[in-house]
Amino acid sequence: MTQLSRRQALGLASSAALLLAGCGFELRREPELQFKTLALQGFQPASPLTLELRRQIERSTVQLLDDPNRADVVLEARRDTQRKTQVVPGIAGQVREWQLRLELDYLVRTPAGEILLPRTELLMTRDMNYAEGQALAKEQEELQLFRAMQYDAAAQVMRRLAAVRLKN
Repeated sequence: MTQLSRRQALGLASSAALLLAGCGFELRREPELQFKTLALQGFQPASPLTLELRRQIERSTVQLLDDPNRADVVLEARRDTQRKTQVVPGIAGQVREWQLRLELDYLVRTPAGEILLPRTELLMTRDMNYAEGQALAKEQEELQLFRAMQYDAAAQVMRRLAAVRLKN
């Protein structure tokens, strides 16, 4: 690079930074929860979604408790499932496309049973084409798609939890 092009690059970079700062652009931050303790109830203990949700809660300022009676807020799962169904059958019975589904029904309540967020159904789907000759690669793609859906679902739950306000 010549001296002139370095200056131009530096000028462009600083101009872009000023434009982004001036327009109100801000990276998404962790949701700020308005309570101190939270308990999970009804979640499958070792499910990948539960593990991702625990990970995101532990990054916040909220303490995760095992006993729902001692928590300020209880996040209760009514359904936590993920499944894979055949969508497009090929010739000779070969599968051509799968649909991956993650379903989570939950509500947020106090230990006394007062509903803070009514029952919410979260449904995520991803379509995945399939070829027998690429079975190992498609297996890895399936795992990555499920992992991405679990992350998205946990992030959506965390944003919903940020809207919870306790009555004093």
